[in-house]
Amino acid sequence: MPARSRRKIEYLRVSVGDRCDLRCIYCRSASPELHPKGEILSFEEIVEVVRVASEFGVRRVRLTGGEPLLRRDIVRLVELLRERCDLQDLSLTTNGTRLARMARELKRAGLDRVNVSLDSLKPERFRALTRGGDLKAVLVGIERAAAVGLTPVKVNTVIMRGVNDDEAPELVRFALERGFILRFIELMPVGEAVRNGLWRRAFVGAGEIRALLSREFLLVPDTGAEGGGPARYFRVEGLPGKVGFITAISRPFCAECNRLRVTATGELRPCLAFDSGIPLREALRRGDRDAVREAFAAAIEGKPPGHRWHEVPTRTGMDELGG
Repeated sequence: MPARSRRKIEYLRVSVGDRCDLRCIYCRSASPELHPKGEILSFEEIVEVVRVASEFGVRRVRLTGGEPLLRRDIVRLVELLRERCDLQDLSLTTNGTRLARMARELKRAGLDRVNVSLDSLKPERFRALTRGGDLKAVLVGIERAAAVGLTPVKVNTVIMRGVNDDEAPELVRFALERGFILRFIELMPVGEAVRNGLWRRAFVGAGEIRALLSREFLLVPDTGAEGGGPARYFRVEGLPGKVGFITAISRPFCAECNRLRVTATGELRPCLAFDSGIPLREALRRGDRDAVREAFAAAIEGKPPGHRWHEVPTRTGMDELGG
């Protein structure tokens, strides 16, 4: 474990479940093992976690999964977080398959915005990458989110060599013409991408994608912050959206990382790159708020100053970690 470092933490990602209706090749195995429902945090326990986190300065919360829209009554969780927690920003990451039917309810409940995963605009390729996903349903969901005001809509693309890197210009045009924020995310050595060998054969650095895009677009650096995350953003003249690059491997941003993660089973993870965390569930279930506070203090104090992915991959799956 690297030397410890204390940082200001303002952002918490909370996984609300480990189930998903897609099986993306870099995220989830074809036959994933699921936790019993009794091991998953309840809504009340999630709200308590967020309330304690707010005592440590957290004002931004993102709900993740699995696929969070599969969690029954997820709209009610959004309402509870808005009613009981002092948050500046409440967002959600989704694969988009159920977004069209739920976007308006989520907005009314108090959700601010969504991130939607989209790794291809080619229906058959999308189906292969997600092991059965319906591209049309996701595209309709993205448009619906924008229409009801879950904005700015962010579109997340994990770029992979020989898989979808040839679509980078098309994805830029699709997103930016509609005023969306497209983020190209470098493939990370986490879980399924390591087990199936995808990371070693398909990793492509963001710099290479930028060079490819520069043949067609003039990328102008944009200094505006978009959600407090690690992406570096650019504008394209004549198009209303933005394109960003998340460079965890080629240009690590660990020194600026301001987030913690809570898994669906209640484990507090200081860093995505490490397989260790601090269990919260039992303390939550016995009503021991002091123990939860101590866990957050320890996680912040023990947050590693950097990842070690060039030496050791993360065994825990991205679907378990909550992205």
